[in-house]
Amino acid sequence: MKSTSFRVPQLIWALLHRIPEVGGHWAKVSRKRKTFYTLVGLALVCSILLLDSFYAPRVRTYFATLGSRPSIEHPVHQLVASADNEFDAVLKRQSKGLVEAVIEYKRRYKTCPPPHFDEWYAFAIEREVQLIDEFDGIYHFLLPFWGLEPSVIRERTREALGREDNFFLGISIRDSQLRTTGKGQGWHQVNETVLLGFQVDGILGMIENFAKWLPDMDLAFNAHDEPRVIVPHEDLEVLLETARRHTHSIKPIRNKFSTSPVDMGSGESYPEVIHTRFANLGHQLSWSHTRLSCPPSSPAGNPAGSSSDDVKSYSTHSLGFITNTTAFSDICLSPSLNSTFDRLNSYHVSLDLVPVFSPSKLSSFQDILYPSAWYYEEKVHYGAETSVPWDQKDPRLYWRGSTSSGFAQDGSWPNMLRQSVAMRLNSTYSTDPVHVLENTGSSSNPSRANWSSQEVPCTDFTNVFDVQFSEIKNCAEADCKAQLDFFKVTERAPQEEAWKARYLLDMDGNAFSGRFYAFMRSHSLPLKLTYFREWHWERLRPWVHFVPISRGVHEVPELVRYFEEEEEGQETASRLAQSGHQWAGKVLRKEDMEVWMFRLLLE
Repeated sequence: MKSTSFRVPQLIWALLHRIPEVGGHWAKVSRKRKTFYTLVGLALVCSILLLDSFYAPRVRTYFATLGSRPSIEHPVHQLVASADNEFDAVLKRQSKGLVEAVIEYKRRYKTCPPPHFDEWYAFAIEREVQLIDEFDGIYHFLLPFWGLEPSVIRERTREALGREDNFFLGISIRDSQLRTTGKGQGWHQVNETVLLGFQVDGILGMIENFAKWLPDMDLAFNAHDEPRVIVPHEDLEVLLETARRHTHSIKPIRNKFSTSPVDMGSGESYPEVIHTRFANLGHQLSWSHTRLSCPPSSPAGNPAGSSSDDVKSYSTHSLGFITNTTAFSDICLSPSLNSTFDRLNSYHVSLDLVPVFSPSKLSSFQDILYPSAWYYEEKVHYGAETSVPWDQKDPRLYWRGSTSSGFAQDGSWPNMLRQSVAMRLNSTYSTDPVHVLENTGSSSNPSRANWSSQEVPCTDFTNVFDVQFSEIKNCAEADCKAQLDFFKVTERAPQEEAWKARYLLDMDGNAFSGRFYAFMRSHSLPLKLTYFREWHWERLRPWVHFVPISRGVHEVPELVRYFEEEEEGQETASRLAQSGHQWAGKVLRKEDMEVWMFRLLLE
């Protein structure tokens, strides 16, 4: 913004410049009037000088604070407009060629691209990847491993794959050939034949089209839903400091990998090991481990355990609309999650840095994220033939699922994610009033709108929120019985039943929600509640492609009301649903997962 200071010299010059135009008249003015006009002119100049020194700073301050003053626009309108602008900027800044991509890579990561980056770039362009530069996640996932010696990384991978009860699927690459060891997710046995299942099929499918460009390697893929690696904060800081020194000192390299080290082996099997780095704490109190990587200065890292959630870092308004999903999903900022993630269903973790590939993780874990084979194999299928047009969908929020938010025992089930949300959004279980926003200003003049919070009975949304459990599981006997007594458990519904609703609630289960991609393609609008981060984090934008919601879901009644009752909201909801559908068709394809995996394994 230009300075609002008065330009005094220019103003005086302009006045003097006008003198010749009035010179002819000046001679006719009496001496007494000339004295009067001169005094007035001097007073005017002095006044301008005083005004400039006194008011200019205040004028500048006023204009500078305009951007932070409360807006009369609805909070959702502001969030959507801001997200659109940010996303447009991301689209416009993408590199237009290989040379630009290399320059951008060096600018972001202060190091050189890996060998065969040019082959990866051609692979990505051929598959029409939309965001050619947005792979920061891979850099951050892998950075701590630059703090270890390569021989240590290989040794820890062999250890992980050398015990069957570590629950890893091994993938080895030798001379571009892929081999598997162990049992992945979805395996089953028919008579004498073991069928390896969707995890093996999906991972091999992702890699086989570019395996010829990869060096020999051994990879350990997590066969659990939950993440596996937590490194204490002090150790992690040492690794990161070492890693940054190492990566920033790398000189330009040849465009090929070095020969395989002698300790690689054939990759057909791995020596059995007796010891393990992975402690099995499933169904146990585990929050003290989960927060180990949090800085001591963070709310969750506070050893006294007395800090409050830093809600201002990720939400706005009294209703808690989510403004920053990265901060929201950072468990170090929310110590109240200790009751939500205190008993994960499977908790088989290492406190040493081990290169484990997982489909999702909490922010405190150091697993390496890859596109889930569940997605790649389309285990939740969306068929266009079952699609329902937006204007024919029911104006309701729909969810069906099981109590898979961890393991419930000792009466802990009401604090778990899915159970707590279902209780708050169902008037059968809660009689607490809900809050919506009402325009107490002018409805016809947007410049005079005034959105204020109002209490309304929760029964106003009885027919709007259709959130029900279809299965009670992952619980001790007493907790299972308590939930069966409390919740009205419905029959399982076919997946296409969801496509009839305009708004689809999507929540974490044991880890990430495997239905999200189908929801994105369904022409409905997903309202997503997640703490688990996935590979697509940089590709999907909240308030552009879906609506993020909070654990307390206090904002959800107003979201649905705004989308249904306000003309502006109706247009916004329809546009977000279509934007998500169209963008999912461009960035959540199998081709996009292959490009990500190619880049990940090159790095």
